[in-house]
Amino acid sequence: MVRDNIPENAAVRLSLYLRHLRKMKKDKVISSEELAEFIRTSGARVRKDLSFFGQFGTTGKGYVVGELEDTISKILGLDQVWTVALVGAGKLGMALLEYSGFKESGFHIRIAFDVDQSKIGEKLVGVPVYHPYQMPKEIRQQEINMGLIAVPAEAAQESADLLIISGIRAILNFASATLIVPSYVKLMQVDLTSQLEIMAYFLSHTREEKILTKRPKWR
Repeated sequence: MVRDNIPENAAVRLSLYLRHLRKMKKDKVISSEELAEFIRTSGARVRKDLSFFGQFGTTGKGYVVGELEDTISKILGLDQVWTVALVGAGKLGMALLEYSGFKESGFHIRIAFDVDQSKIGEKLVGVPVYHPYQMPKEIRQQEINMGLIAVPAEAAQESADLLIISGIRAILNFASATLIVPSYVKLMQVDLTSQLEIMAYFLSHTREEKILTKRPKWR
């Protein structure tokens, strides 16, 4: 039985576990320690993460890869198809439309929205493009579950507002803007510039290491 108040980081790690399980043979048995090595954590952490969702594996033996993969997929809701709306069909939006990994994991971008008149009414990578003001009608008609925002920062909040009034309760924001959403909306931020700035900080404040001459231990 799934417990209440499960840490978000535990759900994030489940996704990482699943990514590695998919690369392995289904009938292989893997220990929590082996699974932990993939994401640089501990076997105890793996066991605790899984314990939030019930009992898995055999004590002293481990987990059958295929069974654990199926279980984690169900926990993450990946045993069903999720429909997605994209707001912003510029260069970043096009990259998202062309990314095959979404569909492979059960996320289908069904519709896109953009203010560019040359794109409205057309199909991009097989996905129809509408004006943002058509969002409430199209999202409800096509029963969209999630929204992706890939617009300039100044248009991000309005895009989020339109998604929310259209009934969307889960948004992944790629715009470099801090959005304000109601508490019942799950908002996740992917700010590539911010991540690069963080890396620049660490590079600027880390002493230069010796050049590697041998195969690194972490590989």
